[in-house]
Amino acid sequence: MKVLLIGGTGTISMAITKLLLKRGDEVYLLNRGSRTAELPQGVNIITADIGNEEETAKKLEGMTFDAVGEFIGFVPSQLERDYRLFNGKTKQFIYISSASAYQKPLSDFKITESTPLSNPYWQYSRDKIACEEYLMKMYRENGFPITIVRPSHTYDERSVPLGVHGNKGSWQVVKRMMEGKPVIIHGDGTSLWTMTHNSDFAKAYVGLIGNIHAIGEAYHITSDESVTWNQIYQIIADCLGVKLNAYYVPSDFLAKTSNYDFTGSLIGDKSNSVVFDNSKVKRAVPDFVATTRLDMGIKLAIDNILSKPELQVEDPEFDEWCDKVINALEAAKAAI
Repeated sequence: MKVLLIGGTGTISMAITKLLLKRGDEVYLLNRGSRTAELPQGVNIITADIGNEEETAKKLEGMTFDAVGEFIGFVPSQLERDYRLFNGKTKQFIYISSASAYQKPLSDFKITESTPLSNPYWQYSRDKIACEEYLMKMYRENGFPITIVRPSHTYDERSVPLGVHGNKGSWQVVKRMMEGKPVIIHGDGTSLWTMTHNSDFAKAYVGLIGNIHAIGEAYHITSDESVTWNQIYQIIADCLGVKLNAYYVPSDFLAKTSNYDFTGSLIGDKSNSVVFDNSKVKRAVPDFVATTRLDMGIKLAIDNILSKPELQVEDPEFDEWCDKVINALEAAKAAI
């Protein structure tokens, strides 16, 4: 199959790119040329900034595809642009939305694709909902062949998946663990969460490409493994060979005492207990099963990060903020 991925080098899309090539597909990536050194042989690169619609249209002139995957569309205007670029030029348009778009607070902890889309806490999620609504409108009114995919917390070997971290990734939390410092965990660490390795996500995504049953449908793709945040942080500490020094802080306190978007990422997402029902995607892709257990995936990430200094990005501002929060709460305890 001839597949174009818009982006193609991110956490999710890189794994899909590699799996498509392994399967023997003709793969094209439309991007600005970042991370090309990490790509396997056989990828066709179309270098363009899709934000420049006129330039992109010229680069794509005369080309058609069996499927187009959109990974970097965040607001409806970007999807309107995509519709103009690809309507009539692809048999399937697969849009990466987000499982954070599901109803918050949840009326039922088990999430299916029929769970309402409503997130008053996170603009990112509301924008994704609006993008989905636009694409469904184009499908109903014009027959635009869309498939919507909603990932939840998907990770790869370049970053350790966490609940509370700064803007520069996960390394500073890992470093705090290695130094024996207390590490902030939101709530009491007992809420359930689901993390999916990107190689597992790619299996289901690739299985939806060219799948006639996927047109006009929405799917979430996650692991079936549910773990608590306490278990997640303990796995990280075990992989590092250190003792976990957990410090529990209410999510609303974190949201109100930082410049980080914890209102969205915690209250609108990670502080909720969620369990995903993957029955729908498994009906569409019968051989899909997530096989990378979380402790295995985190071990791969830890080993990779510790071996590559370029992935160890310091975040002193976040480190200082953690100490400030912890010291303030300890002072409040002492005062009471």
